[in-house]
Amino acid sequence: MLELAQPDLSNDPVARRVVKNEAVTVEFAAAAGELLSLEGPNRYATGDAVVTGASGERWVVSRERFDAKYAPEGGIAHGEPGTYRNRPSVVLAKQMQEPFSIARSAAGDVLTGEPGDWVMQYAPGDYGVVKAARFAKVYRDA
Repeated sequence: MLELAQPDLSNDPVARRVVKNEAVTVEFAAAAGELLSLEGPNRYATGDAVVTGASGERWVVSRERFDAKYAPEGGIAHGEPGTYRNRPSVVLAKQMQEPFSIARSAAGDVLTGEPGDWVMQYAPGDYGVVKAARFAKVYRDA
């Protein structure tokens, strides 16, 4: 398995600039814990967002990142559980051709992917993995 160590996709000629458009259901963690996503463990702290996508996949977003990246829908106040939509922002993505792993951040949870899945770079040192089918549903070229 290929182990990726903090790659800079901005210098990768194969990486694409993409934007996500998705409404998700969000709960906020009452206590610290861990969620096992399709890509691996997601540890979370009290107050972090536990997100459920349209197809039932679940993942965690730190509260700091969540507040900057998601807006409430349907009349709820920011910080209440309910439906949120990501704020459009360009991120870098690279489709992988072999099994791989990558840490979400320095010393963070290690996620894994299969051939065809995507490595996402949200910001320097901030990574994710998106399954190929989900990527095709919610991401578009920027």
